[in-house]
Amino acid sequence: MTQTRFDVLTIGNAIVDIIAPVEAGFIEREGMQEGIMHLIDTDRAEDLYGKMPASRKQISGGSAANTAAGVASLGGRAAFVGKVADDPLGDVFEADLTDIGVFYGTSRLKNGALTARSMIFLSEDGERTMNTYLGACHQLTEADIHADEIGGAAVTYMEGFLWDPVEAKKAFVLAAHYAHKHERAAAFTLSDPFCVDRYRAEFLDLIRSKTIDYVFANVHELKSLYQTDDLGVAVREIAKDAEVAAITMGAEGAMAVFNGEIISVPAFPVEKVVDATGAGDLFAAGFLLGLARGQTMDSALKTGCLAASEVISHIGARPQLDLAELSQKHGLVG
Repeated sequence: MTQTRFDVLTIGNAIVDIIAPVEAGFIEREGMQEGIMHLIDTDRAEDLYGKMPASRKQISGGSAANTAAGVASLGGRAAFVGKVADDPLGDVFEADLTDIGVFYGTSRLKNGALTARSMIFLSEDGERTMNTYLGACHQLTEADIHADEIGGAAVTYMEGFLWDPVEAKKAFVLAAHYAHKHERAAAFTLSDPFCVDRYRAEFLDLIRSKTIDYVFANVHELKSLYQTDDLGVAVREIAKDAEVAAITMGAEGAMAVFNGEIISVPAFPVEKVVDATGAGDLFAAGFLLGLARGQTMDSALKTGCLAASEVISHIGARPQLDLAELSQKHGLVG
């Protein structure tokens, strides 16, 4: 096995989050339902973007990209693969990742869909109304998966949302193939209970066929995968199927299942949960980097929980504190 270039390489939907406050009546006038996520087309995306105030905040997002950002903040060598367009928001996405030290070299989509965006309108009472345009991120193909990048990563981590577009699904499988060809680990997150409902049989096949080595899920996703209301049953089943399973349990902490053994750690206390967005993404960052750096399961779980505790203490899915410094204070991630 050759020396690693990256600790963790992640693959997923490249989305720019655009957040802006709006005055009373805006949501209703635009025909939105407050507090709901709406999937929109290109024309609607351009129209709404043009109506956002100049005070809007733009930052690269997407589940797997958030995980890469977390790895970088922890002091790890991170890379991300995901598709943006050759447009201004594509510039925003690339600049954000590059500035925080994440390697990002995916070619831009030209003369096609726009860069994906999630436009989040904040009402005066703090309610979030989301309008998501997937655009270019669904144009990821096998041509964007490079053997040298995958082979140079200790672990390649992918999001379940990639299983929606047909070409991205092929890219997902090719990435796992390259990882195994270079004796590296392939991992994925179930992403969302509704995603599991759509692709349960295929996700189980990915795990049971050993296409995927490490599985990430929260309690709801794991129960959905095995169609049970009993967490104990779901844990016993994933223990049979996966080499490693990491399960987040919110305020109860997290557990890992490895070689038939269950290791659990408590959550790190936070003064107040401000925004749970990104908690699972940052947990994955800490856990994956811990394993890539040779930590024990217990220590990797603690690193994941620590990273998650930081991101839920403020608005936004990216860390605001230096996670490397924070983890060192707790004796984690060397």
